[in-house]
Amino acid sequence: MTYRKNLTNMMLPCMVFFSFFLATSCSEKDDVQAIRALIKEAAEMAEDHNLSGIMELTTEDVVGFPGHHDRLEIKRFIFSAFMHYGKLKILYPRPSVDLSTTDNSANCGIYLLIVKKDRAIPDLKDLYDEPRRWLEKVGENADLYQIKLQLLKIDGTWRVHQAHLEGFRGLGFSD
Repeated sequence: MTYRKNLTNMMLPCMVFFSFFLATSCSEKDDVQAIRALIKEAAEMAEDHNLSGIMELTTEDVVGFPGHHDRLEIKRFIFSAFMHYGKLKILYPRPSVDLSTTDNSANCGIYLLIVKKDRAIPDLKDLYDEPRRWLEKVGENADLYQIKLQLLKIDGTWRVHQAHLEGFRGLGFSD
């Protein structure tokens, strides 16, 4: 009987630790998946020219860089892009996501290509999980952009708080 009680006393902390570890690692994985789903949703909305839907994925005080642009200016830039491209496609490899360990924030890096809808670049879907090869393939055919996002988790939902857009001119990145 004493042996069983000692075993139970030893197992209880182990089970609590294991449950905590499992819950933490699952929530991190779920957060990464949620952020990647948010990116996918935003790309689909952009292809549909759904400006108001895109803006719903941001915080009220979202800021765009370079230039420190507020919400209204960001809407104008996106609208201008819609007018410039007309019907468009947004192509990108798997976004990198870095969750903060101290607060409900994350950083996300996305390499993307915006093209007119009828333009085709073969084999990109096959390279989704290989960002370096994706960039090499696209770089042969078009100009690339890089977006760095800072996201905040507000009431259980991820929202873009800052966006930094720049032209991409090299392969100096890590997987």
